[in-house]
Amino acid sequence: MIQLNGLVERLNERFPGAVLDVGSFRRETTVVLRAAELLPVCQFLRDDPDLAYDLCLFVSAVDQQDLGVSPRFVGVYQLYSLTHQRRLRLKVPLSGEQPAVDSVTPVWRAADWHERETYDLLGVQYRGHPELRRILLPHDWTGHPLRKDYPLGGEPVQFTVNPDDPVLAGLGQQTMEAPSPESDVPPWFSAREDTMILNMGPQHPATHGVLRVVVELDGERIVNAAPDIGHLHSGFEKTAEHRTYQQFATYPSRMDYVAGMSNDLAYVLAVEKLVEAQVPPRAEAIRVILLELQRLAAHLIWIGTQTLDLAGTIHALLQYAFREREMILDLFEMVCGARITTSYFTTGGLRWDVPPAFSPKVREFVDLFDKRLDEYEVMLTNNLVYRSRLEGIAVIDAEQATGLGCTGPVLRGTGVGYDVRKHAPYCGYEEYDFAVPTQPEGDAYARYKVRVAEMRQSLHIIRQGLDRLVQIGAGPVKDHDRKITLPPREELETSMEALIHHFKLVTEGFSPPAGEVYTSVENPKGELGFYLVSDGGPQPYRCKIRGPSFSNISALRVMAPGSMFSDLVSMIGSIDITMGEVDR
Repeated sequence: MIQLNGLVERLNERFPGAVLDVGSFRRETTVVLRAAELLPVCQFLRDDPDLAYDLCLFVSAVDQQDLGVSPRFVGVYQLYSLTHQRRLRLKVPLSGEQPAVDSVTPVWRAADWHERETYDLLGVQYRGHPELRRILLPHDWTGHPLRKDYPLGGEPVQFTVNPDDPVLAGLGQQTMEAPSPESDVPPWFSAREDTMILNMGPQHPATHGVLRVVVELDGERIVNAAPDIGHLHSGFEKTAEHRTYQQFATYPSRMDYVAGMSNDLAYVLAVEKLVEAQVPPRAEAIRVILLELQRLAAHLIWIGTQTLDLAGTIHALLQYAFREREMILDLFEMVCGARITTSYFTTGGLRWDVPPAFSPKVREFVDLFDKRLDEYEVMLTNNLVYRSRLEGIAVIDAEQATGLGCTGPVLRGTGVGYDVRKHAPYCGYEEYDFAVPTQPEGDAYARYKVRVAEMRQSLHIIRQGLDRLVQIGAGPVKDHDRKITLPPREELETSMEALIHHFKLVTEGFSPPAGEVYTSVENPKGELGFYLVSDGGPQPYRCKIRGPSFSNISALRVMAPGSMFSDLVSMIGSIDITMGEVDR
């Protein structure tokens, strides 16, 4: 294992002139490379045992037009070494209005979809990419929305006009031709004459959202399968650039609405890192309790819906899973008045403290859930029908999962014990005693076993958090810096200074120093991260969201070939996706 100085020395020795600059901000390292050297440097970073950057978290770019720097575009590569447990960010200046750079898909297959997304939204060309075409927007879309000269909004929305408008005269009638065009088949499909192309979704209930899977079949056997995403693309990243840091805090829970608390915290942690907020210990403990409750709620949705997908005599488990999930949502409602899109975490801590009844109710729930989880396992773990639908299905090995950028239970189901709570702790997780469950088989049943074990670990963490709350006692739950956190309501009645701070924060927000950060959390589905670029103003200059479902569902291309078509439902359910987070 070598430190930053050693890394730069190695790069300069191996690739003279390749390193243009080295920067550090908020304890994060950024190495700026010449574009011509990107591919060999990436190969070296992955293959050298002292470096071993084997996990590509995301590939993106920043349009620097409004920063007054040249060139206009810069490529961004966020890497992680599973062996040495450290992060590294690479940046590559890209010249011209039609920027181009070598694709790094030969090094990390995970870059495939990320490069397509960057091409789609920012117009960066990746030389040597195997399938460089749009991934979120329609193929005939004009322009690249994340460029700074692309306007926000302005698209006509159907049926927002007056009912008298002539455009509605043919409502309910077929007024246009409805041809059936050729199916949009990926170029890497076999093109055999004896295979058949079928579309699964985007209306199929077992695709867990508006996911379309293009499947090439030889009889009932899958030859190729390609997820087609983007049907829910909502422009979260573009919206973030036009909201203050505080205003955008209400958006993340609307991506993965099954794990709203986790989504909110990932964004809040990034902002807190930018402004160097000091979160009180009591707020950290409450965050951990709520995050683990959210993990339980998300896994309950997964275990109920996946079991329903597989049908049989055990489909009633969905009702039991929702019974326990409702208890968790009752706790969320007790804390903040909301059940799904909570927005309870805020920069510097929590919006307010939890009520006195919170801890006893949580302890009562975890004691009950222990027994209920035993009942789930009696129903499923050794159920021959259930196991026959999962064992040997959707198999992926550790090397493939790492190369595709998979995280969460999908990666841990191949025996790789990567968990952000352990490898890059936040909210004081390093002070909690818990294990990271893994299974070596890499199939759908292994993912089931990992998630069930994770639920037991979550109960263990929650109990520790409750004990920690007792040890900490009463105290503040947000940073005292009134320039980043709203003052308590009672102060507004007695302090003119508090009133001014309140007014300035609500109307203008706060302005972090110029810089860039990446923070992530262990979302129930994997690593959810936010890459924020600040230009010193009250709004993020660039917001890149690294969603776990986006990378995990891309693994379907590897899992599916050779399997039966009927097993595709098991595969999608075992990955556990939320399309709102995939499409963003």
